[in-house]
Amino acid sequence: MFRDMRRKKQKMQQWEVDEIFAGNSSGVLAVLGDDDYPYAVPLTYVRAGDKIYFHSANAGHKIDAIESYDKVSFCVIDTDDVTPDEFTTHYRSVIAFGKARIVNDENGKREAIRLLSDRYCADFKNESVQEIDKNIKNFCIIEMTIEHVTGKMATELMPIPTRD
Repeated sequence: MFRDMRRKKQKMQQWEVDEIFAGNSSGVLAVLGDDDYPYAVPLTYVRAGDKIYFHSANAGHKIDAIESYDKVSFCVIDTDDVTPDEFTTHYRSVIAFGKARIVNDENGKREAIRLLSDRYCADFKNESVQEIDKNIKNFCIIEMTIEHVTGKMATELMPIPTRD
């Protein structure tokens, strides 16, 4: 169902993909928007296993798109160094494909918000718990279930093989 990477030697190992998800704070979620135009929006996220969670407003283009078509992709760019003298870009990025849904049950929302809070507000644990309790009904959480993920890097950034 998903295409094989054309430049297989530039494909990242799973641990490198995990490292990029863990080491970055934002990415771009792409959905099928109005009149079948792609709509891509930058978001903060947290990954937990095969799920990625996003916090969102309760209404808007992104929510409407997900409710009408659940297939999405999410891209995280780790490195993007333009190297003019070499006429290239040294890059590392990850793209995940999957299905998104709006989390409606309070326990699911609470757990996802806790994960986001732990990631972005770890020094404010008590305050974040109070904020979550106070505003749980106002939070909108999007859950993306990853079905396929790939990472790719410029050949210049690939590790040099060692000889045994």
